[in-house]
Amino acid sequence: MAEPSVPKIRQTVEEIYRTDSRRVFATLIRLLYNFDLAEEALHDAFAAAAEKWPREGVPVNPYAWLVSTGRFKAIDALRRRTRFDASLVDLASKLDTPANEIVDDSQVEDDRLRLIFTCCHPALSPEAQVALTLREVCGLTTEEIANAFLISPSTLAQRIVRAKAKIRDAGIPYQVPSKADLPERLETVLQVIYLVFNEGYAASSGPALTRANLSQEAIRLGRLLMELLPDSEVIGLLALMLLQESRRAARTSSNGDLILLEDQDRSRWDADQIAEGWALVQRVLTSGQFGIYTVQAAIAAVHAQAPSTAETAWSQIVAWYDVLAQLNPSPVVELNRAVAIAMRDGPAVGLQLVDTILEQGRLKDYHLAYAARADFCRRLGKMAAAREAYQQALILVKQEPERRFLEKRLRELG
Repeated sequence: MAEPSVPKIRQTVEEIYRTDSRRVFATLIRLLYNFDLAEEALHDAFAAAAEKWPREGVPVNPYAWLVSTGRFKAIDALRRRTRFDASLVDLASKLDTPANEIVDDSQVEDDRLRLIFTCCHPALSPEAQVALTLREVCGLTTEEIANAFLISPSTLAQRIVRAKAKIRDAGIPYQVPSKADLPERLETVLQVIYLVFNEGYAASSGPALTRANLSQEAIRLGRLLMELLPDSEVIGLLALMLLQESRRAARTSSNGDLILLEDQDRSRWDADQIAEGWALVQRVLTSGQFGIYTVQAAIAAVHAQAPSTAETAWSQIVAWYDVLAQLNPSPVVELNRAVAIAMRDGPAVGLQLVDTILEQGRLKDYHLAYAARADFCRRLGKMAAAREAYQQALILVKQEPERRFLEKRLRELG
């Protein structure tokens, strides 16, 4: 049997970096007690893999190899630095003790969850909690996070640096909080997990509509959190992610173009994810205690059970959006509600609602608001207004599949 080629092994290193680097990073933080040291160790470990694996072969357990290599390289680096900085002697000694040895996979399974709760510590501002988690847990770039927050990359980078310094200086522990402390920390953690999922389900920018590894990681974290704290909203969030993720295969064409919900091949929806998500929704609704994630999951469940767009129970969806608007009033919720009402009552009603939102100055920088207005105008035969709205949406859109879709709609108008 032929040995794997050097390019093939280097491709394997790159693939493992994409899929497992943040898991390796989370474990390195547990072993090294320091964000920056763990980040440096992570890159050193992958650099070593790129050098050694083509000669020695890919190890049986790449994750364990990378963690062990990163840890030992960090210890060696600290030993060299102690010659110039005596304050590092204690840390280097601490890292080189048997208690700091790597444990088996079953014990490190929740390292990412530990990291999330550390990043979401109450000592940090909510903005810093979300930004730090997206950067350190999920590996999103500073530019991607800044785009989500509508701030400059330099401002976002400073926010992350200050958050790391706060964790270090305040001695914030790297651990999952006790059950007594979990509820107060839960809301931000849920927000972070859902933001991670959304970046995977509908990427904020870039050449691809989705980033499957992020959505899958968010679902994995959601499952871990549900095991730790089976709160109704934790269950609701997991249900929502499963129901939305069930449509992934049908959301894009073979060349990566966007396919709208009404045009999707529903036979490609994942029946197992739909069944699991629907069971979780029913479990929470039966309890009578639910919040914004469960309501959104209920909306997704109505879509998932409909054989077609025309046969969707739009009145139920509008009713759920009415509930969501009370629990979490926001312009985006109003926009989604307007689209649902338009599907129930016609595009003229939807156009009036969207115009009201835009006239009030809300969502004026949100491309989907103009895309919705353009679609209503198109359906009503108002081609000039539709063209203008599509052009405005194109100015604001940052994702290539959505850009191509809007350009296609413009061409279809003639």
